Amino acid sequence: MKKLSFEYGHGTLEASLPDNTDVFVPGETVAEPDPLENPEKATKEAIMNPIAMPPISELVSKGSKVAIVFPDRVKGGFQSNSHRKVSIPAVIEECLKAGVNKQDIKLICSNGLHRKNTKDEIRSILGEEIFNEFWWTNQIVNHDSEDFDNLVDLGNDEMGTRVIMNKEVFEADLPILIGHTLGNPYGGYSGGYKHCATGITNWKTISAHHVPHVMHQNDFMTVNNASTMRKKFDMIGQHMEKCMEKNFFVVDAVLDAFQRQIAVFAGYAKELQPRSWEVADERTYLPWAEKKYDIMVFGMPQAFHYGNGMGTNPILMMQAISAQIIRHKRVMKDNCVVICSSLCNGYFHDEEFPSYREVYELFQKDYHNILPDIDKYGEALSNKQEYIDKYRYWYGYHPFHAFSMISCAHIAEMNCSAIYIVGAQEPGFARGMGMKTRATFEDALSDAEKYVAKNPEILALPKAFKCASVHLMMK
Repeated sequence: MKKLSFEYGHGTLEASLPDNTDVFVPGETVAEPDPLENPEKATKEAIMNPIAMPPISELVSKGSKVAIVFPDRVKGGFQSNSHRKVSIPAVIEECLKAGVNKQDIKLICSNGLHRKNTKDEIRSILGEEIFNEFWWTNQIVNHDSEDFDNLVDLGNDEMGTRVIMNKEVFEADLPILIGHTLGNPYGGYSGGYKHCATGITNWKTISAHHVPHVMHQNDFMTVNNASTMRKKFDMIGQHMEKCMEKNFFVVDAVLDAFQRQIAVFAGYAKELQPRSWEVADERTYLPWAEKKYDIMVFGMPQAFHYGNGMGTNPILMMQAISAQIIRHKRVMKDNCVVICSSLCNGYFHDEEFPSYREVYELFQKDYHNILPDIDKYGEALSNKQEYIDKYRYWYGYHPFHAFSMISCAHIAEMNCSAIYIVGAQEPGFARGMGMKTRATFEDALSDAEKYVAKNPEILALPKAFKCASVHLMMK
């Protein structure tokens, strides 16, 4: 038997799996492309030679207003030479050289519907020097998707999406997007137009794509760059550019499993995206598997991507499982089985995810059989003042975030014959989402024989949430 450790709570849970189990760990099983030896140099070269746009020196001058939009803590790394810490000083330097007054530069965290980042988190994202130069003069802020004094309604784009965006970005003479090209279950890659479409908008804009009628279309699975969702991202971003009468100056880094830069591109998003995707494809879409698998095994910690409680909040547990299905569907048999360890102790973290408990409880009653049945409450809860205030002032996720997650969460049920949670302390929360519960991985494997053949093909994913994932493919 193979002895493996899977993420669980704040530690790990041991499993004994059959010897024929195949194991994949991002960055270890298949080597990542070499990271840039000198990301600072590569970033400056990209900024000085932008794709399909003039350099910054020709776009601004004395009196110009500059808005630098940067991603929140969810992705991108915190190391000293992370993309944000390298690229933001470089673009600021170019702006100042061109004559821009320092006080006319605004740094805006593109948290979208995520909770706002705290002062200490902003410091860890940007580094001490940029933080101290701009924080104390109120030149670093979180985007507030409910601050209608700082939003502008741009009407509908060509796909009918209502586009509401950050007003300071809209009015800037030079809007800059600092992004990451990193494999993402939602529409292929982060960065590019996805960054502005989700990070500096309102829930009404996000409700055009993070919803069942988009995410449950056939073109959403398997994850790709040509889905309806991706087209909506691109259309929203291009509509913003049309209304601003200027293009975003994008600085995107292709990242590896450890958030290190593989390549950096700058310029016009429409021309930049295909180039960054081409490089990212090499580490993201991996033709690795020699067979299709019956069972996928992994574990989830209590705290990861969205914050502390993601691995115990039942809706987010299901969403995280679905994300692994989306990433690896190409190597899984139809109606596969998922076995996942989770503390599942009923910890919603109501302060960070204030609307989630009510959404979960709604799902338990009133003839709601599948998660999309409660999508009809999205508008009602998104206008609930208690939740809006917690988003605006108490570092909580926006209420619509829960509904954007249920669209993803249902994908696991659409593609699996059974989902087992191993080690649940309060198993009723998992069962309330339609998942089965067992005490051990071995118990779950034994029960899974009801759905798969004897001696099933098993794919194990230790460290599934410890580093940036890939999308596995057949050889």
